[in-house]
Amino acid sequence: MTKKLFNDFERVSSKQWKQKIQADLKGADYNDTLIWKTNEGIDVKPFYHADGFKEPFTSISNSQKWSICQSIFVQDVALSNKKATDAIERGAESIQFTLPNNTIILSDLLKNIDLDKTTLYFNLQFLDADFVKTLSLLPTKAGIHINTDIIGNLAKTGNWFTNLKEDHQQFDAIVKNTKSFSVNIDLYQNAGATITQQLAYALAHTNEYLNHLESTEKQTLQVTFYATVNTNYFFEIAKLRALRLLFHSLVKEYNTEANCNIFVTPTKRNKTIYDYNTNLLRTTTECMSAILGEADTICNLAYDAIYHKDNEFGERIARNQLLILKHESYFDVVENASEGSYYIETLTNQLAEKALELFKDIESNGGFLNQLKEGTIQRKIKESAAKEQEQFDAGEIVLLGTNKHPNENDKMKDDLELFPFVKTNIRKTLIQPIIEKRLAENLEQERLKTENLTN
Repeated sequence: MTKKLFNDFERVSSKQWKQKIQADLKGADYNDTLIWKTNEGIDVKPFYHADGFKEPFTSISNSQKWSICQSIFVQDVALSNKKATDAIERGAESIQFTLPNNTIILSDLLKNIDLDKTTLYFNLQFLDADFVKTLSLLPTKAGIHINTDIIGNLAKTGNWFTNLKEDHQQFDAIVKNTKSFSVNIDLYQNAGATITQQLAYALAHTNEYLNHLESTEKQTLQVTFYATVNTNYFFEIAKLRALRLLFHSLVKEYNTEANCNIFVTPTKRNKTIYDYNTNLLRTTTECMSAILGEADTICNLAYDAIYHKDNEFGERIARNQLLILKHESYFDVVENASEGSYYIETLTNQLAEKALELFKDIESNGGFLNQLKEGTIQRKIKESAAKEQEQFDAGEIVLLGTNKHPNENDKMKDDLELFPFVKTNIRKTLIQPIIEKRLAENLEQERLKTENLTN
């Protein structure tokens, strides 16, 4: 197309579009009929127009191509190595190893893995600066990311790894050796936080670390965010874009050149044990949102991850979903595909503005750690989760095959290898932990009871 072709058509303003829509509604109220309100407090309009933008779009470009990741829990080093090399042969471009302790022999774990081509993520379930230093010295060109988020551990478990002083000393040593730190924000969505809350908590969570570090340590930092996405397609695209935008606004205030790396996994919040194949559809659109939202690395969630132990079939299907998106749907060809979309650009700005407002409120009330200790963050997430649960129970939020069009002949009691519900573990904690819970849990537990009675 050429500009000459477009010159043959008169420009239509947003006001003219709205007048036309109101005429077609034949008396129905425009606001009540076509505008819907979200839990983030955003009014979604039926159309978006160039008239709504006074300033040029802010580019939120990610120069790196997104990579396909395989997640592996290291229980047996030899088997984990075999699984990693097999996943790489089958298309994985990065590997996330979850290490339960510091006795892992790295040379055995990384045997036959090309460290110049395979990006490594290490998710440590312990805190050990010396072990992290060993990891950081691995000879690699592809890059290493080490997840040791002490505040994230406090929020999730209710306790420090050791205590506040020791954890921060270890954290300081880790940042000194690696020039990086991580922020786990997946917890907030899996527990029921709104998108605005997720972004604000991500910013406040990061700010706690930046406030703590010395000015010399904040130079050329790399921060890795571990995030999740759900099936609210366009909002999740906008969320990741807003996260990157907010991060760069924050580090600018510290006069640092920190880089932002975003690692994304589909949320567990909307996954179900009944009609479990629907989880495949959910994770596919969620991975698409992650790609279009400019994630750096995407690790898909197997369709049966919440009730089956790790298995070759589930992991292969999850990896193949990403391979299809990348190599058959050409999601790796077009860069910045969402940039310039009036709808997504508007959502990005609105989410960023609302998150920034909440972030400022958190900071004015003592900061993120203080509000965790007071229980404010936990209470706010519980309130959002309760509202979302009410919407699910009323059928306003639909999970197909679970609260809409369920298959009554679907039986699951003999197929549960993992306990898919919130586990109760009574222990002493410094603060109330933030608890992850799926929307379908209560309904599924009732169905399992009925299933047991009828069989």
